[in-house]
Amino acid sequence: MTVKGSMVSVKGNLGSLDCEVPEPLTVDVKEGQVVVVAPSNDKEHRAKHGLVRSLIANAVKGVSEGFQKALEIVGVGYNAKAEGRTITLRIGFCHPVVVSLPEGVDAETPEPTRIVLKGCDKQVVGEIAAKIRRIRPPEPYKGKGIRYLGEHVRRKAGKTFVAVG
Repeated sequence: MTVKGSMVSVKGNLGSLDCEVPEPLTVDVKEGQVVVVAPSNDKEHRAKHGLVRSLIANAVKGVSEGFQKALEIVGVGYNAKAEGRTITLRIGFCHPVVVSLPEGVDAETPEPTRIVLKGCDKQVVGEIAAKIRRIRPPEPYKGKGIRYLGEHVRRKAGKTFVAVG
């Protein structure tokens, strides 16, 4: 980890990430620990202190362990296939939907109905997972669509036919 002015660079076996520190805060590396120092204890400085501390901690975890998001596809005939830097989704439209992945994010499909996204930048992995989910979000009547692994979808009761008579 190196600190140059207001930039913190973190390098690890999975890649490297840069984090910019806002003006009133300073970052020091002491005895193997990263210390974020705020000039005062007012509300704005405390908020920025927590943000910067969290961003640096996520960068360190990302370049050492990495982050992953898993999505599951629910629906008859719905599936996905990861091919290189793209994911091909067949999710009920008349054409397959092709999603290209940004640099630093890898995808795999261990099952046709599951997508696992991996990368060292937590924000980029989360954004691409949200982008894929937005293509066909889970609907409340039958539960079909793309959802995060383990996400609970509240189901609604459909219309029922009542005989008059």
